Amino acid sequence: MANVYVEPEPKGRPEGTAITHYVLEYAHGTRVTQTDYRTQAEAVSAAKGLGHAPLTARVRNTNKGNPDHWRAA
Repeated sequence: MANVYVEPEPKGRPEGTAITHYVLEYAHGTRVTQTDYRTQAEAVSAAKGLGHAPLTARVRNTNKGNPDHWRAA
């Protein structure tokens, strides 16, 4: 079971800007699906349905190489 990251979009948004959707990405940045999920819960559910272990962001500005930025969903 591969880890996938539930990434809030748009990336690099200014402080206070709303998250418009979530995407599923592998560690190297390639998207798992081409679907934009309205909520984080939808993205987590989809990742689990595909047999992946989803990780959600613990911080606003994420770095996939830093395990402190992620937690298991």
